[in-house]
Amino acid sequence: MTHSTYETLRHLADSWGLAAMLVMWLALGLWPFRPGARHRNENAANIIFKDENDGE
Repeated sequence: MTHSTYETLRHLADSWGLAAMLVMWLALGLWPFRPGARHRNENAANIIFKDENDGE
């Protein structure tokens, strides 16, 4: 019995695709919490309070 291309791709998406999406979700979810991101996160959080005339 031979598998069609569709069945092969479907199996790949069901197994490795789910694993890849989980890894991507974890990486993107944890990215803001990395040690070097504090300065950028603080700037992004406070940018709404800056005035046009404020120096940076």
